[in-house]
Amino acid sequence: MIVEQVWTGNAYRNFNYLIACPETGDALAIDPLDYEKCLAAAKDHGWTITQILNTHEHGDHTGGNKAMVKATGAKIIAHVNAANSIPNMDRGVGAGDIVSVGKSVELECLDTPGHTMSHICLLSHTDQPAFFSGDTLFNAGAGNCHHGGHPSELYETFSNQLERLPDDTLIYPGHDYLVNNLKFTLDREPDNTVAADMIAKYEDQDPDDALVTTLAQERQVNTFFRLQSASVIARLRESFPEIGDDPDPRTVFLKLRELRNRW
Repeated sequence: MIVEQVWTGNAYRNFNYLIACPETGDALAIDPLDYEKCLAAAKDHGWTITQILNTHEHGDHTGGNKAMVKATGAKIIAHVNAANSIPNMDRGVGAGDIVSVGKSVELECLDTPGHTMSHICLLSHTDQPAFFSGDTLFNAGAGNCHHGGHPSELYETFSNQLERLPDDTLIYPGHDYLVNNLKFTLDREPDNTVAADMIAKYEDQDPDDALVTTLAQERQVNTFFRLQSASVIARLRESFPEIGDDPDPRTVFLKLRELRNRW
């Protein structure tokens, strides 16, 4: 499996992705909003884009579909419940379904509600797993729930699915929000030296050559995985004293999401 991360350079800081089979040159485009850059990358590598996977229905993830289909004839894949919000879907998928690319690439669909209720993430069947997380999981952050989602569902997705992924899983999110998310981590957990070191090293990174974190790193710097940190809980009590000294993880997650909404 070959992964090409395509930095759009737009105001939303989107990442698009091409996943290619090295045997056949077939490629899957994930959320190809900047279809021109995706097409150019495919051409440079000699790949043929045969499928499009939309992680969810928001326009900054589906906006390149029409032009990409016109240029390539690619088939559109998305959550089975997104058929009414993503035009011309060819295949609806759910938890456990497999998206095959060429002869050698298998990507497992995870049904990951929260950011929206029709959100799909992809997990590669490779020796080192790769996780294409759309707007569910960002580097050092979590998706918002403003436009068709729900924070309780997002917590369940983190708790029941993301927490169970192997530590060496590579994280490929839908946007580059690394620096701002690390600033939130340090606002919530000022003694997090790993986050402080990471922001010092990557604050001026080139998004065309962005850091790809592992889930092990996310567990160290992503506040939404650090729900039992004494420092996180202590800071949270300053804003929400009603949570007490020993809040459950769901409460911590939901209050963190509430704070992040207006931070």
